[in-house]
Amino acid sequence: MPELILKPGKERSLLRRHPWIFAGSVARTEGRLRPGDTVTVLDHDHRPLARAAWSPHSQIRARVWSFEPAAPVDHAFFKRSIAAAVARRQSHPWLAGQDGLRLIHGESDGLPGLIVDRYGDVVVIQLTSAGADKWRGAIIDALVQATGCRAIYERSDSEVRALEGLQAVSGLVHGEMPAGPLVIDEHGVRMVVDVAVGHKTGFYLDQRENRALTRALARDRRVLNCFCYTGGFSLQALAGGAAEVLSIDSSGPALETARQNLSLNPQLPAARAEWRAADVFDALRALRGEGRRFDMIILDPPKFAPSAAHAERAARAYKDINLQAFKLLEPGGLLMTYSCSGGIGVELFQKIVAGAASDVGVEARILHRLQAAPDHPVGLAVPEGEYLKGLACQLA
Repeated sequence: MPELILKPGKERSLLRRHPWIFAGSVARTEGRLRPGDTVTVLDHDHRPLARAAWSPHSQIRARVWSFEPAAPVDHAFFKRSIAAAVARRQSHPWLAGQDGLRLIHGESDGLPGLIVDRYGDVVVIQLTSAGADKWRGAIIDALVQATGCRAIYERSDSEVRALEGLQAVSGLVHGEMPAGPLVIDEHGVRMVVDVAVGHKTGFYLDQRENRALTRALARDRRVLNCFCYTGGFSLQALAGGAAEVLSIDSSGPALETARQNLSLNPQLPAARAEWRAADVFDALRALRGEGRRFDMIILDPPKFAPSAAHAERAARAYKDINLQAFKLLEPGGLLMTYSCSGGIGVELFQKIVAGAASDVGVEARILHRLQAAPDHPVGLAVPEGEYLKGLACQLA
């Protein structure tokens, strides 16, 4: 077994069960190593600590598979780990019966570099690390056994793979896709999922419970949904009895899918829905010029800060959209505002939103702190996994 020896003192994070080993922590390696190979991790005094996957092209040089340094990493390991992750979702009462579900959430499920989402009978996988990529065959076999799925589609096409020295890969890897559009039911609302070209694995499953909260709060409110993508928040607001819903996105194809989603739900009042193709930053200012006012505004923008290095620029963007939203809210109105940027922490995000309210001269209170759905858990030792954060604020 090849070995990775740490520099003095660099074992502390592993002893806290953090699964990443950065390039600056590595003293040397011993033995022949290829990307994705399993290594035994040793401290500077050669005490074994863990088994990890080697990634020579990434600043994260190794990701821990197991903190048991003698544990074998083989087909049986992935069979057990994947079955356990699926069973945890099946036993959670909030997740029972969901058509769309995250089955494996990377490091938080002890499987770094592996994301698995299920949409009905179709499973979508993302392999974002050299270790996960090396074990793709074992992973696919284990998923077939654990889920009994009809098809597995791979969406290993994120930019993160380039940091691992991996090429983008996308396509069907098991079974046969169902004929026609893939449709899921979320809290009684039907939505199309395009696993081939849709964002992430085809849908934003992490916002499921936040969409349900929007539905619960939307009755009789005039709702503005910014960065609406395919209309998940919009349709839930309509299902909750919103008086009107204006949805804005810069993507024409996304809005077309949103309209298709609305047509799949004849129980929803289509006449109350308005769709607008526009840049949200420009549209928020234009709405003020039109004299529009709203009782609920949803801000769910794309990732402005992929890392802490982008935080300053991203903070300006977050402040701008929140400031403009506060200007459009009626007294007593609700702002549901989110950040999915890993480079923006929870405390910083609250400061940004508070600063926006202060600049507008309004008072607001936090009613709910928002996060990803429970099928997107955060490992206690891996705070970096808490990428999605949000606030439900109410104006005084």
